[in-house]
Amino acid sequence: MRIAIEHRTHYRFSEPQARIVQMLRLTPSDTQDQTVVSWLVGVDCDARLRDAHDGFGNMVTMLYAEGPIEELEITVTGEVLTSESSGVVRAAPEPLPPLFYLRTTPRTKSSDALFVFAAEGIGSSTDRLEQLHSLNAGLRQRFPCVPDLPDAGCTAAKAFEGSRKVSSRDVAQIFITCARGLMVPARYVSGYRAEDAARSAPHAWAEAWVEGLGWVGFDPSTGMSPDESYVRVAIGLDASSAAATGGMRIGQGEEELDVDLHVDQLGVEE
Repeated sequence: MRIAIEHRTHYRFSEPQARIVQMLRLTPSDTQDQTVVSWLVGVDCDARLRDAHDGFGNMVTMLYAEGPIEELEITVTGEVLTSESSGVVRAAPEPLPPLFYLRTTPRTKSSDALFVFAAEGIGSSTDRLEQLHSLNAGLRQRFPCVPDLPDAGCTAAKAFEGSRKVSSRDVAQIFITCARGLMVPARYVSGYRAEDAARSAPHAWAEAWVEGLGWVGFDPSTGMSPDESYVRVAIGLDASSAAATGGMRIGQGEEELDVDLHVDQLGVEE
């Protein structure tokens, strides 16, 4: 599948900023089933851009801009070729061992309710892959309508309570928390999914380590594994460590953020 992506992030500041430093996790890497045909990261002001890799193996772009800055727009455009892999991640950059992804973060700390849900959600099968698929489907059943929303900083335990609107980020973190509670290495994935509608945030899902297969993707917002309509961009222990943008600014005042995202499948007749 050939997928076109246009992702615009617009910052407005109530007072001019003296300096802005951003780490952008907006560039996908090539894998056996994902090839980046073209990719461009642009900014609408004088800025230095430096490409690098973070500790998870993600491709990152460091942005350095000197003020005064009242507005900043970051634009990503590109095309990616994908192929079906049944959710199995093949030939991706892997600088860290699977056991690293058993590590708990403040946002993926478990609770009694999550322990019970995980134990019941895996069903009666003794096959690890079947257990994870059962857990994935159970989360889809519990949270049937999950949109892509900006990160609100919610923990997995809090989102599981259902007292607030749950996003794809939240259910991905819930899956990760449950998997780690079962002693299965699991990690958060940020990326894109080809759909008809425009969205205000990237999509999120999870990957878990299965002996004999390697890393396998699970999307609890659909109850299925990612297919060729997904573009995998960044991984981390939780949503914050795989965030599309993050950094610091020097200056007073408030910040307003707008995101405009379009992901389209090319070569499809209307």
